[in-house]
Amino acid sequence: MMLDYHSLLLALGVSAACLMVTMFGTWFSRRTDSFLLTLVVALCLIVSGIFAYSSYTVETGILRVSVAYTFLMAGFSMAYAAAVQFRSGAKPWALASMLSVINAALGLPLLIAGYDGLGLIVMNIATTALLMGTAWQYWMARHEAPGPLCGIAALYALSAISFALCAVVLIDGRQWVMGHAPDNWAENLNIGVCIAGMTGIGSLSLALHQWRLAAHHRREAITDSLTGLLNRRALFEKYGNRLITPSMAVIVFDIDRFKTINDQHGHAMGDHVLRLFAEDLNNGTNTRHVVGRLGGEEFAMILDNALPGRAERIANDIARRFAAREIDVGADAPLRCTVSAGVAIGVIGGQPFDAVLSLADNALYEAKRAGRDRVEVAGYLRSVGLGETRTSA
Repeated sequence: MMLDYHSLLLALGVSAACLMVTMFGTWFSRRTDSFLLTLVVALCLIVSGIFAYSSYTVETGILRVSVAYTFLMAGFSMAYAAAVQFRSGAKPWALASMLSVINAALGLPLLIAGYDGLGLIVMNIATTALLMGTAWQYWMARHEAPGPLCGIAALYALSAISFALCAVVLIDGRQWVMGHAPDNWAENLNIGVCIAGMTGIGSLSLALHQWRLAAHHRREAITDSLTGLLNRRALFEKYGNRLITPSMAVIVFDIDRFKTINDQHGHAMGDHVLRLFAEDLNNGTNTRHVVGRLGGEEFAMILDNALPGRAERIANDIARRFAAREIDVGADAPLRCTVSAGVAIGVIGGQPFDAVLSLADNALYEAKRAGRDRVEVAGYLRSVGLGETRTSA
């Protein structure tokens, strides 16, 4: 029976080693998912612990079981830290090190003192807590990829239960001192669950990686790489099939004399100006809004539930704030930039987004022709300049 258990441990170790190699290859192909590398480190420690524990089942000894305990606790602590890293982006090393030291302090003195059964109970309870915590971290992040993450959480929780059963059996039998590796139905069940769980977690982790990769490509397809705003395609995907009603407004902004900025100060400074204006747009209003870059130096803002007159006030506030910026250009005097804007409001019954966008664009060019650094409202016989109101013919 002990030989069978030993063989199962070896099979678990080989399975975990294969998963470790696969995870490393997956991380190496796209290194942005750093939690995968943390998981590789965790699997490396767990594999070392499994093989050390496997040797302990053949030839007992304090040193063997202590080495197995140390590696396994460090590995499961690292796996928990990887889950925290996945959910929050926090660096894993300090957390994993702290948990490893705490678990070593709890169990190693018992093993060294000869209370190997009690030390293994502590190991099983600590592993249960770490695996349940790992399951909880993935469960909390399930909104990102519900299928893979719910499956991973369930498998970690199932593995945790199998370790808890090992502790319960030892406690029930009052096996505080054994002098050998435990041999009971719970241990055999634990090995079987861990082999199945390892395979399932590996498959689901690879599926999760592909899910994240596809989501990354989707984000890239709809995001302007320079400013981080939505691009033109994304705006039309979001609003292309919607009607713009009177409670909604479209504002189109254009940075004045942008070509001159590029010519006099270089394209790097031009890119910096675009990013600064994108920041102003994102922080420009407390009203529900969506902002995007239409292309070049032209931007759009779509306001929802905008009260009458609110859109033009927002456009003027953004324009004033941007004009007040002093942009450092080195030895020269600070650069000041202005923007022009066109505003179009939806009509009763609604208008297609592209039609309202076109009206706002026409109003923008009216503002340009009227001298720039101003806001023009489509459909009104009013032009609102910065600090002045005038009636146009």
